[in-house]
Amino acid sequence: MTRLLVAALALSGTLLSGTLLSATVRAEDPLAPVAEVMRITAGNWADDGSEPQELFTEERLDRLFSRDFSARYRAAAAFPAMEGGTSPFDYDVIVNAQDGCPLTDLSIARTEDGKTGEAAGSGAPTLIVARFNATACFNEASEVQAPSEVRFTIIDEDGRSVIDDIQTEADNEEFGSLKAELDTIARQ
Repeated sequence: MTRLLVAALALSGTLLSGTLLSATVRAEDPLAPVAEVMRITAGNWADDGSEPQELFTEERLDRLFSRDFSARYRAAAAFPAMEGGTSPFDYDVIVNAQDGCPLTDLSIARTEDGKTGEAAGSGAPTLIVARFNATACFNEASEVQAPSEVRFTIIDEDGRSVIDDIQTEADNEEFGSLKAELDTIARQ
């Protein structure tokens, strides 16, 4: 078993404070890949001077993401968003922005209607939701400060839980599929 920590970060972004949520998770636990993605994302937005990490490294694509998602990412990566870059994105796909603040109020949970285990039958996807505030340091109206929600579709692949899609909120409050965006980029 691997011990993962998911942190609710302080507004200052320089200290890990607030509530630390500690959970013991196994490779087949659908929370495990989401917890790692959110740990990396929170670290990338932290105001502690640490070097940002690439979320979609080859190692992470093979370990955290489904074969289908990884294939779509690799096809889209042939069209980097920035000259000399390797990513097909010019923004953080989890935060769904280019600008933001250290993440606060981070929580990760299986939705009540997320299908898992015997009740869903084998192979049914599980929905995991991450919620956070990425605009707490902005001095703007309260609607800009609203929490963000990211939905992760988790599937079982070869006995381990992997991310098959990521859906983020768009301006019109609909959720957009990252796999669909990757397909659009790859068709260039």
